[in-house]
Amino acid sequence: MDLEFNKREDQNKLKLSEINKLLNTIKKGGGEKRIAKLHAQGKLSARERIDYLLDKRSKSVEIGAFAGFEMYEEEGGCPSAGVVVVIGYVSGRQCIVVANDATVKAGAWFPITGKKNLRAQEIAMENRLPIIYLVDSAGVYLPMQDEIFPDKENFGRIFRNNAKMSSMGIVQISAVMGSCVAGGAYLPIMSDEAMIVDGTGSIFLAGSYLVKAAIGESIDNETLGGAKTHCEISGVTDYKAKDDKDALDRIKNIMKSLGKTEKAGFDRIESAEPKENIDNIFGIMPAQRTEQYDTKEIIKCIVDNSEFEEYKEDYGKTIICATARVDGWSVGIVANQRTLVKNGKGEMQFGGVIYSESADKATRFIANCNQRKIPLVFLQDVTGFMVGSKSEHGGIIKDGAKMVNAVSNSVVPKFTIITGNSYGAGNYAMCGKAYDPRLIVAWPWSDLAVMGGAQAAKVLAQIQESTLKKQGKEISEEERQEILDSITKKYKKQTEATYAAARLWTDAIIDPTETRTWISMGIEAADNSPITEKFNLGIIQV
Repeated sequence: MDLEFNKREDQNKLKLSEINKLLNTIKKGGGEKRIAKLHAQGKLSARERIDYLLDKRSKSVEIGAFAGFEMYEEEGGCPSAGVVVVIGYVSGRQCIVVANDATVKAGAWFPITGKKNLRAQEIAMENRLPIIYLVDSAGVYLPMQDEIFPDKENFGRIFRNNAKMSSMGIVQISAVMGSCVAGGAYLPIMSDEAMIVDGTGSIFLAGSYLVKAAIGESIDNETLGGAKTHCEISGVTDYKAKDDKDALDRIKNIMKSLGKTEKAGFDRIESAEPKENIDNIFGIMPAQRTEQYDTKEIIKCIVDNSEFEEYKEDYGKTIICATARVDGWSVGIVANQRTLVKNGKGEMQFGGVIYSESADKATRFIANCNQRKIPLVFLQDVTGFMVGSKSEHGGIIKDGAKMVNAVSNSVVPKFTIITGNSYGAGNYAMCGKAYDPRLIVAWPWSDLAVMGGAQAAKVLAQIQESTLKKQGKEISEEERQEILDSITKKYKKQTEATYAAARLWTDAIIDPTETRTWISMGIEAADNSPITEKFNLGIIQV
């Protein structure tokens, strides 16, 4: 390997190390003292519960680990949004597990907590995956109730989804392993089967203090809504468990009893590892987002046998379209090409930019994959569509709209990997979050924004400088540089992978070597949901 490869490898692995260090801290939730307090109560932590529940030595992926990162700092923070969400296997059956983290504000719901729970339910509904709720929550975080209670995508939507999933035949299992208060009490009872842990689990619309204040009745929480009450008197819960592990064992037994589901029928053969070392990704990817590299070398590190069949190889070269296999699954890949390439007219084209012919090629390839029932994988490293008079006169808006139309109306499952830049309308055309990818993840060094940091900072600085001039204030060159530096710093922070993941614009920041696992598990999940719609581009301008 050359010196440049080694330099890139060192810088990119350092970035991954930084992400892993942050993740290790996040996984401690509210901290060691609060975990110890749970243990003293005879309870497991959220992550310990999931570890015990999932099949040993099976693969799993975590959704939204960075949710809430560096948010709500005045409230003391909200690691992982106070809830852990994992796609994994229980008794050999793929499912999604949602576990409240009682070490974070007693499992209270922040606005981002609601958004993360809705994302988990969305994944379950799209893929018809069984969903397991491990409930241990004090309910809505009252100081922020106005941001989580009344709107369409707020707390109440969760119970609407419970009802919808029930009508769809999606299995829902709940274990009440701690507090389950107020509106949250509906979640386990709207599940197919619910159990409660004796001595630690409780369910009620209002706790003993509120009951006393509201109607003057004096009663303790255990009598009001403990395991004995709900298993022997109210009949609200179906099973009483002696402790956390007993409840989790019962869930495993229920999962063993589930019948088989109809499959979508995505094609899979025996898996083969890439011939290229997947670790080479670290040396191929440049540390600076403006540098060039050959995306085909990245694809070779991800696909089976490092083999792919390229579609229209000599046309629209700033987007690569190819069929390949990932862990045996047949996939269609749409990837931005980051090298300088010549088009059919011999003109040089900038890497990472979508031109008219590239958009046209991608549109036709997406249509082909839909016709052949091949899931789509988007490898995003895009700076946007080409601008300028030549592109505008050539109809770049029309061709870009065709591609956006194809992505929007695609009925096969879509999976998006942000490998580098994800800017502006390029994010949309390459299946950003707004275009319903089944899963969307980012590599540690990725950037997500309306435009690149340098360009955006200059535009914002010019606007601020113009405003000051209108107020009759003249600024020096030194002041101008200070404005630019301040805006650049703030904007750079907002483009980082952690900022996007904190707000669930992406499902995870992943080690690039785990890309195959995410794609494979995602397609396996999608295979549980047969395609019932037909691909139709609707009305587009030819």
